[in-house]
Amino acid sequence: MEILNINAWKRKQHYNHFKSLNDPYFGVTIPFDVTKAYQFAKHNNVSFFGKYLHDCMQAINAVDELKLRVVDEDVVKYDTINASATLMRSDNTFGFSYIEFSNDFNEFLAHINAEKDRIETTGALFPLRNDLECIHCSALPWFNFSGHKEPVSGQFESVPKLAFSKMVRKDSNSLSMNVSIQVNHALVDGYHVGLFSEKFQHYLNK
Repeated sequence: MEILNINAWKRKQHYNHFKSLNDPYFGVTIPFDVTKAYQFAKHNNVSFFGKYLHDCMQAINAVDELKLRVVDEDVVKYDTINASATLMRSDNTFGFSYIEFSNDFNEFLAHINAEKDRIETTGALFPLRNDLECIHCSALPWFNFSGHKEPVSGQFESVPKLAFSKMVRKDSNSLSMNVSIQVNHALVDGYHVGLFSEKFQHYLNK
């Protein structure tokens, strides 16, 4: 963990401006080509959700600005960002998970499955771990959305929020999925969301 020197930060004015706003978040919805990711999941008999979430988390962890959080009056950059995702139960309710990130795909899948089992068997809404070293994300595979809004607490927040839409077929050879990302403009600019987008597509294609 690193505490930034705000006074020496090149985004000091941007930070102070957007931090003072009632709602400093901005959001965009980006279409991603998931053809190769889906083929990988099917060929290897693994979860498509697990595949694209791992790709997403690799991209998140590759962009420093998406690892920034506001803690009290400090701007902190965490070493590793994890996934706090909503996971569905068999009764169609959900629980909030906390999935520790690993560069190793199989280890990451094991973390997802452990959280699925915990949520299914305990009926708990909230995860055992709850901190700022994460992103908040939801999979909405029942419909294809072109816009999305997350609930807000009314308190100052700095955790990025993502949502993944239904996968749709663009043509006979390609599949697409819209992804909403909402970030605090005090910490993240459109340029950084663009970097995330490029890196996410790169990992999806691997």
